[in-house]
This record gives sequence, C-alpha cells and structure tokens, in this order.
Amino acid sequence: MCSTVGYEWIHYKVGEMKSATGPIPGITRVDHFGVTVPDLEEARAFFVDVLGCEYMYTLGPFRHDDHWMSEHLNVADDTVMRRLHFFRLAGQAIFEVFEYEAAEHNLSPPRNSDVGGHHVALYVTDLDAAVDHLRSLGLTVFGEPTASKGPSEGQRWIYFLAPWGMQFELVSYPGGKAFDSAPREAPAKE
Repeated sequence: MCSTVGYEWIHYKVGEMKSATGPIPGITRVDHFGVTVPDLEEARAFFVDVLGCEYMYTLGPFRHDDHWMSEHLNVADDTVMRRLHFFRLAGQAIFEVFEYEAAEHNLSPPRNSDVGGHHVALYVTDLDAAVDHLRSLGLTVFGEPTASKGPSEGQRWIYFLAPWGMQFELVSYPGGKAFDSAPREAPAKE
C-alpha cells in the first residue's frame, strides 16, 4: 500500500504481519513518547506549567537533501524538523515533542476513533482537584469523571485536550483496581 498526500513519499505494508514467534527480544520498558505539535513554545508551556514536566533539552533543526527523512522518520523528504524538546514527567515518562515544517500536513489531531487515534493517560492522586485545576486554566475537559466497572472497577477517569488538540486522560485508583485482586484468566483463543 502506498500512502500519498499529493505526492508519493513512502511505501509500507499494512496487515501482513507474519505469525509472531514471541515478543521483540530485550524489551524492558517504554522509553519515551513522541508527539508533533504546531507550536513548540505553546507545547513547552503546557508540558511544564500544566503537566509539571521538567524541560530537559532541545535539538534541531534537521533537514536532508536525500531520502533520509522518509526512510527514517516516515515524513516527506522535503520536511524540516524545526526543533524538538525533551521533557521528563515525575522522573519517569519522557515526552519527545516535535515541531515540523512540511509542505503538506494534517493540522487536525486524530480522534480516538480514527486510525492512529491515541491518548496519554496520566495518574493523579486527587482526580477532582486535578479536573478543577484544568477547568480553571480554560482547557477543554470532556464531561465529568467516569467510574470504571468490571476489571477496572475502583478507577475513575476523564479526558481533556492540550491547547493544540492532543488527547490526554487523567486516571486515579487510590484503592487499586478490581483486576489487581482478582484471579487472572487466560484470554480465549479465536
């Protein structure tokens, strides 16, 4: 299958994964999450002032006159990665935040129901206080906190948007989730 946005720039196959013989050797943890934003300074204010991240460092710009950008980053060859910032959250999660300059790109973030849709879930100790804080900042918060059922019973959660539309979720389960104390069942084979 070839992805095009007014021009051909990368070829990839979808849905033709061979049968797995086990997980990728050596995986031990998540290292970082990369996100693209329209305004890196606005994103810096959000990550530092709203989420409480520690700013780490900046790289860029990066540009190439060959096919390096499409072969390594899955962007058009004439794309410029203007800058990127790295942020650390609570001494653990790392966000790699990019600002690109591209002739053609989609400025609308995907919804959760879109292919490639996503959200970042952040644990908070006091969900109600966190939601009140987000609302006081004028950020978009969806509805009221929802209490989970089934294996996630004990958890409450709510979605909100970063200023550029990226979806985040706040979760809290101070007493644990039901699946933490329930016996585990093997998944049914299809």
